[in-house]
Amino acid sequence: WVDGLIARGNISHIVVFSGAMAQYVPPTFGGRFIMDFVDVDSAKFESYAGEGNPVMRWINAREGRMLAAFEKQTAQRADANLFVSDAEAALFRERSGEAASAFGNGIDTAYYDPTIDVAPAPLCSPLIVFTGQMDYRPNIEAVCDFATHAMPIIRKTHPQAKFAIVGRNPTSKVTALAQLGGVIVTGAVDDVRSWIKAADVVVAPLRIARGIQNKVLEAMAMAKPVVASPAAAQGIDARDGVHFCVANNVAEEASKVSVLLSDAVARDRLGQAARAHVIDHYSWSAQLAPLDDIMDFLAKKQEVAT
Repeated sequence: WVDGLIARGNISHIVVFSGAMAQYVPPTFGGRFIMDFVDVDSAKFESYAGEGNPVMRWINAREGRMLAAFEKQTAQRADANLFVSDAEAALFRERSGEAASAFGNGIDTAYYDPTIDVAPAPLCSPLIVFTGQMDYRPNIEAVCDFATHAMPIIRKTHPQAKFAIVGRNPTSKVTALAQLGGVIVTGAVDDVRSWIKAADVVVAPLRIARGIQNKVLEAMAMAKPVVASPAAAQGIDARDGVHFCVANNVAEEASKVSVLLSDAVARDRLGQAARAHVIDHYSWSAQLAPLDDIMDFLAKKQEVAT
């Protein structure tokens, strides 16, 4: 399909989103090839290789090596290599020796707006919410850890607290968490904003994460206080304690969530600062501004080369 489209049309640029799609750029394409890797995916598989049974450790280690080689080869073909944050771009440069720059995610702050009129989520308070695809390994590990270790601590001071795991395709391991005290597993929902809006606190206790977590930005855009792990906070240009809270371990997660549940003024202050920060730094208009320069720079480079 790509070959046919290029043969029929006057295609000057190909912009590729994620490493998995890079295989479809023809080697003979003579236009500008902009590669948006988003994350260093090979590093994620390498991190998986440190745990699990010996067979899966070997498979993940091999996947990390093979994918790293493919990422490097792709970067050598492309005219520009983009990553979702400065941290990811720096990691790629260190690992591959190839040029890379940051091109961040944006959030539709009109869609993720705390004043929106959405169907209310089931009423329960205090409510802690996690959102995400629930057959994705980092999300599974995050909610299992939080539900089994942080929630019992939180419920000592907030016995009515509920933890809602909101997202489609929950695995059996995730659905089993609903048997624990105070845990709700929703599965797919019509509008995730309903649950974010209902939340007192949104959590992102990810142990493995790459790039920027949109779930964090979405909650911040809806003026919700967020408690995130260092892995989930990495790549987001925001201040701990001002725009969100960073918790280094389960004990800190439980403590910071409990403090926020006890202080409505602090929740509101953190949430309002979060939304203002997202509007200023992560709106689509702000994030897409560099794209024209990237395209113009490539055009000029091509003209000079010819």
